[in-house]
Amino acid sequence: MSVSVILPTFRRPDGLRAALASLMAQSRQPDEIIVVDNDPDGSARTGVANAKAVARCAVVYVHAERPGVANARNAGWAAATGRHVAFLDDDEIASAGWLEALLTSAGKLGASVVFGPLRGEALDAATGLRGSLAQRLYSRPGNPEDEILDGPYGCGNSLVDRQAFDLSDAPFDPRMNACGGEDDLFFAELARQGAVFGWSARAHAVETVDARRTSWRYLLARSFAFGQGATQAAANAKPRRLVGIAFWMAVGLGQMFVFGTAAIVTSLIGSSSAAGWLDRAVQGAGKLFWVEAFEPRFYGEAAPAD
Repeated sequence: MSVSVILPTFRRPDGLRAALASLMAQSRQPDEIIVVDNDPDGSARTGVANAKAVARCAVVYVHAERPGVANARNAGWAAATGRHVAFLDDDEIASAGWLEALLTSAGKLGASVVFGPLRGEALDAATGLRGSLAQRLYSRPGNPEDEILDGPYGCGNSLVDRQAFDLSDAPFDPRMNACGGEDDLFFAELARQGAVFGWSARAHAVETVDARRTSWRYLLARSFAFGQGATQAAANAKPRRLVGIAFWMAVGLGQMFVFGTAAIVTSLIGSSSAAGWLDRAVQGAGKLFWVEAFEPRFYGEAAPAD
């Protein structure tokens, strides 16, 4: 089973170096690693050349000059030659058995798409409610055993059997270039085509999170953007699902008031559940205010400076 690993990167040399090192240390080596440099200046070129010189598998450099998360994923997807495509981001570090576990779980479960657990590692050691929210947003603990899932997660730490689907060379929606959510629409299309989603409990990876991404502003914007995804999926469907838009907006309104009240009460009494309620309340706001004018910008040139 040939496997291509797609690793998009944007001006994150230390993260790219760590991610590449983890991929080159895999117990089951990928057939190729596709590094997509999304910096117009091509800043990752030298780092990729250094990795290529010592790697035991093919390392391919792709320069996607137009910044945007969908552009980067599309460039990697078009360049990949493997039947299976695994995704790892440049802020993630895979465990040594990561790829082997994904492939084993896919075969055991009969799953065409598999996701693994992520552990968020907040580098500024955020504490209290902010720290709990950061761990909630950047971690994906999941079940300790492999299982079939009802729905998908995000692209980071995932494996897709391309043979199971009819997809173009650019399956990620460029409308999501700056705000993210391109993977939500991608997996929604795979679900429409009959995807079987699976969970690989031993495919561990760590997501390293810098201080900027654990600020209150960034965390709340991330929750808000997650919430927008459901309504935007209905709005971006062809034909547009007006009933779906109305449904998710009504759900969002209810979440804002019910979960918002719960967040206030639990934070006042110091309950550990406050982060979960706050996350759900802000996601509710995202479902209600889903239009482009309210979209946070996280990726490419629109990303906030460090």
